[in-house]
Amino acid sequence: MTRSAGTAAERDGETRITVWVALGANLVICVAKGVGGVIAGSPALLSEAAHSVADSLNEVFLLASVKRSRRPADKRHPFGYGKERFFWSLLAAVGIFVTGGCFSVFQGIEAFRSGGSESHKGYVIGLIVLFAALIAEGASLVRAVRQVRGEAREAGRSTTEEIRQVRDPALRTVLAEDSTACAGVVLAMIGMALHMVTGEVAYEAWASILIGVLLVYVAYALGKGARAQLIGEAADPAMQSEVRALLRRQPEIDSVTALLTMQLGPDSVLLAAGIDLTAGYDSETVEDAMVRIRDELKARWPELDQVFLDVTDAAAARRAAGREEAEHPAGA
Repeated sequence: MTRSAGTAAERDGETRITVWVALGANLVICVAKGVGGVIAGSPALLSEAAHSVADSLNEVFLLASVKRSRRPADKRHPFGYGKERFFWSLLAAVGIFVTGGCFSVFQGIEAFRSGGSESHKGYVIGLIVLFAALIAEGASLVRAVRQVRGEAREAGRSTTEEIRQVRDPALRTVLAEDSTACAGVVLAMIGMALHMVTGEVAYEAWASILIGVLLVYVAYALGKGARAQLIGEAADPAMQSEVRALLRRQPEIDSVTALLTMQLGPDSVLLAAGIDLTAGYDSETVEDAMVRIRDELKARWPELDQVFLDVTDAAAARRAAGREEAEHPAGA
């Protein structure tokens, strides 16, 4: 199925709401975790507060990315600003790694070195804060999953498949952050509960370190995806196959000699195709055919907003290759 430009704009609106919900939840949770962590003297709770700080900063980055990526093309950026999404997503990944992951691991190591104990009141405060955080993070995660489900229905895919193929880095980052946040809160609660029962701070220290390792992995995965998109990732392989098949069905096209794509943004793809024309058509007919084919491609895939069809002479290329082989035979 294809997606219209109007649907893309609506999806941006949905993404903004999802990010705002995540930002509001993280700001409230961050304050609660920080105050609770100081009162309780809990390294796991403080590491979770650092996690929420990182998430809050990232949401600001993501809101900026959605707005800036929709600026129209200009002379300096003739293909538009769609890759702003990928750049800010990369910054968000760095933020998760440094502010969240590294600080959490540091908190865990410090807890091992210094030891520590908490009062019964501290345990109660910490667990209450974490339970409230789990509810808030869960609500934000539900919002993100609902958006992914809607896009999955629109694209005719399962929710699981859509999660794997989410191309909007803002939505992908929120989904990853909220999932990790829920897992992190559960780890912190387990660590604090075991500390309360056994009196051993090592359980909270290990919980803090595990939260940090989890955040580092998520940051790596998000950063890897953003890097691939920034340096020029190709469009979906299934879409490439369908485009090639459509071109081959055209009576004016004898063969498709090359087909290159690049993702310029979540809903923007560049297509450059080399085509060899069928003999017998005059220039005016060929020109009309090129216009018709471009229009058909864009009608079928609205995200193909940059289409370049390069007419080549495949027969000449094959003759040149034959002469090269005759002059320089293999093994000679």
